[in-house]
Amino acid sequence: MLPGIAVFGTGSTIQCLVPVLKACDFKVEAIWGRTRTEADEAAKVLDIPFSTNKVDEALLCKNVELVVISCSPHLQSPIAVKALGIGKHVLCCPPAGLSQLQTYKMVTAACYYPSLMAIVGYGLRFLPALQKARQYIDEGSIGAVTVIEARVQCGSLLNEKYDWMCEEGMGGGVLNTYGGALIDLVTYLTHQKAEHVNGMLKTYVDRTAGIQGVRQITSDDFCSFQMELSNGVSVSISLNSHLPGTFVHEVLVCGTEGRLVVNGSTLQLFNNKSDRGEIITPEKREIISEPMLRLLLKNTDISAPFLEGLTQLVGVLRDACARTADRHAWLEEPVHRAATFEDALYVQTVIDAIRQSSRTHEWVKVKVMTEEPEPNPHLSSAVRRSTFSAY
Repeated sequence: MLPGIAVFGTGSTIQCLVPVLKACDFKVEAIWGRTRTEADEAAKVLDIPFSTNKVDEALLCKNVELVVISCSPHLQSPIAVKALGIGKHVLCCPPAGLSQLQTYKMVTAACYYPSLMAIVGYGLRFLPALQKARQYIDEGSIGAVTVIEARVQCGSLLNEKYDWMCEEGMGGGVLNTYGGALIDLVTYLTHQKAEHVNGMLKTYVDRTAGIQGVRQITSDDFCSFQMELSNGVSVSISLNSHLPGTFVHEVLVCGTEGRLVVNGSTLQLFNNKSDRGEIITPEKREIISEPMLRLLLKNTDISAPFLEGLTQLVGVLRDACARTADRHAWLEEPVHRAATFEDALYVQTVIDAIRQSSRTHEWVKVKVMTEEPEPNPHLSSAVRRSTFSAY
């Protein structure tokens, strides 16, 4: 039985996700917005019965068992932790948080409640072309993987008015928007994680016609970084948001015996013995109709590969919930390939390391947080454990 859903956010991702959720027979019971006006307007457009600007009201709405979060990154972690704490399943769209600490708190909450679903919406994992690419890699069709290159070219990510997308410290920029998904994809394809990273972030556009005055844009509009994986694979990723009206999403995986090229949703397999590639057409499960997909793409700034991946994720989410008689129960097998909060913590760690590398101009070791840091590191453990008071 499918659970009722509360969505948090009113942006383009939610505007696309709600119609897909409804097409998959989910009931969207409530929507939360930053302001009451935003929430009411979104509820009217998306035909959602309840709207609010108070987190608790949305979480406690009747019949809500699953929470879908896609709002300002600094709010996503607190909402996810609170939702898990009161027994709600969580699907959190990336970026999960602003820092390792925020994401680590999500991991801790998910560990406390292992019976609850806690997944991250890295939709590229479910894009048929990339799932087929992973199958070829696992089968050894291109030999041992040696080099991975990926690039995203797109127009500006900035809105007309100043918002969190303009601030690096609030989660804006191409690294957070597209880089995190590609970092996760590399691990998904290779089963390996980055050990060292080297990156460069640039902000070339610090003002626009609608964003001027005291506040300047600090989010990155260009990013290039390299990763060394644990098995010796070299990864190079380039993100460029200076091409208006264009979107290019390409992933190249080179092996000792061949290579795979994924351009958008198209997969090609090349053998080192031949210059001609074989176009692979993987089976595609139809979650929504092609006309509906084209309509969503026309009315959103989300790119086709990312939106197609998200729709496939919603499809497996439906499978996980529909095969049970209890609205609150779910099956792990259909969503076993979905990214977990632990995966989000790793991605956030790599992003933080890339930012550090850009500041220091040095390679940085990737070290995932395993425990929450002490609020006051100068206090000894004996003092922290003691109940003695000096006052």
